[in-house]
Amino acid sequence: MVKHIILWTLNPELSDEEKQLVKAGIKEGLEGLVGQVPGLIDVKVHISGRLQSSNADVMLDSTLESEEALQGYAKHPAHVAVANSKVRPYTVQRSCLDFEI
Repeated sequence: MVKHIILWTLNPELSDEEKQLVKAGIKEGLEGLVGQVPGLIDVKVHISGRLQSSNADVMLDSTLESEEALQGYAKHPAHVAVANSKVRPYTVQRSCLDFEI
């Protein structure tokens, strides 16, 4: 199995209200991919409880069956649609850590 962890920083020009709506949209969109994308086992998007010591706004914690499943997830039309409509337009920084478990 593979863990796919992403940290995003939202655009600082967004208001606090806009940031809350964007985070909710990211969470709904990405968590909704379970059952749509082959090999995607679990998705949790963390959008609340952020401490002041943090330097990211949103965390994706996902589990996939294999590295091949991760590659398929990256190109899957449902994932690309969520990324292009709910994530990329509102984020300014992305960090990724993929590893086998």
